[in-house]
Amino acid sequence: MMASHSTAAAHSRADKLMKRRSRIRFYEVVIWLAAIAAYFLLPSKMLILTEIAILALFAVSLDLVLGFAGIVSLGHAAFFGLGAYIAGLVALHYVAEPVTGLVLAGLAAGIFGFLTSFLILRGSDLTRLMTTLGIGLMMAELANQMAWLTGGADGLSGFSLNPIFGLFEFDLFGKTGYVYCLVVLFIGTMIMRRIAFSPFGLSLKAIKSNPMRAGMIAVPARKRIVTIYTIAAAFAGIAGALLAQTTSFVSPDVLAFHRSADVLMVLTIGGTGYLYGGVFGAVLFTLVKDWLSVVTPQYWMFWIGLILVVLVLIGRERLTGWIGYLPERFSKKEDRR
Repeated sequence: MMASHSTAAAHSRADKLMKRRSRIRFYEVVIWLAAIAAYFLLPSKMLILTEIAILALFAVSLDLVLGFAGIVSLGHAAFFGLGAYIAGLVALHYVAEPVTGLVLAGLAAGIFGFLTSFLILRGSDLTRLMTTLGIGLMMAELANQMAWLTGGADGLSGFSLNPIFGLFEFDLFGKTGYVYCLVVLFIGTMIMRRIAFSPFGLSLKAIKSNPMRAGMIAVPARKRIVTIYTIAAAFAGIAGALLAQTTSFVSPDVLAFHRSADVLMVLTIGGTGYLYGGVFGAVLFTLVKDWLSVVTPQYWMFWIGLILVVLVLIGRERLTGWIGYLPERFSKKEDRR
C-alpha cells in the first residue's frame, strides 16, 4: 500500500510539473500580438515580415532536433528545398490550391527525413555533421542536374496559385502572403511546442544529456531520434513550400549550403532548446541583414560574421538572459495563485 501510494504521489507531481512546463508564457503572447500588430503598423514591410515568418518556421523545425535531441545538422536545407520544389511542381502540374501543395510538401519532406534519419544514427557528432552536409550537397546537385523536372540553374517558374481555400487571393503587396505564413507559423509552432513539452520531448532531453543512461531507463533512443528527425523534416519542408508559394519561384538556391548555415546562425543568435529562439533569431538576423545590405551592400556578410564572433566571445547567455528569466518569473506568479 505504501509503495502504491508513493507511486501515485510521484505521478501526481509529474503531472503537475508537465502542466506547469506546458503553460503558455507571457512572452509568447507578446510575440504573437506583436506579429499581428506588424500587419497593421508596417504595411510597407510585408515582404520582409513574410521572410521572417518563413525563416522562423525553418529555424524552429531545426531546434526540434538540435535543441532537444542534440543533433547538429548542416543539411536541413535539403528538406526545405525539397518542400519548395514539391510545392512548385504541384502548383505547376497538378493543383494550384496552396494548402494542398503545403501538405504534400510537408509529407514529401517528412518521408525523405524518415529515410535519411537512419544515416545519422551511427557514428559521432562529427559523422552526423558530415552525413547531413553530404545529403544537402547531393540534393542541391540533383536539383541542378535534373533540369527537365526542376528547371536546373534557371529555376522553376511559370506557376501561379489560386486563392487560399478559394477565398483569399494573393496580392501584390504581400499582405495575404504574410497572414498565410503567420498562420502556418503559429500552427506549426504550437504543434512543435506540444511535442517539445510533452513526455516525448522530455525523453529527447534525456537522450541529449546522456544516451546511455536514457537507454538504461528503457527510453528507445533510436526510435525517438528517427521520429523527431522526421517531424522536423516535415516542418522544414512546409517552410520551403511557403517560400515557393509566396514568391512563385523555386531555384537551386533553396538547397544551397548557406540556407543550412543561416538557420544555424539564427539559432546561435536566438538560442536553442525552447523553440522561440528560432523566432527571436529570425527577427534579429533578418532585420540586421536587411539593414547591413543597405548600409554596406558589398560587405554585409563581413559584419554578420563579426557580430557572430562577438556573440560567441561575449556569450549568448549574457545577452539573452532575460529570455530565461521571463518564463520563470511569470510561472512563479502563476504557481502562487
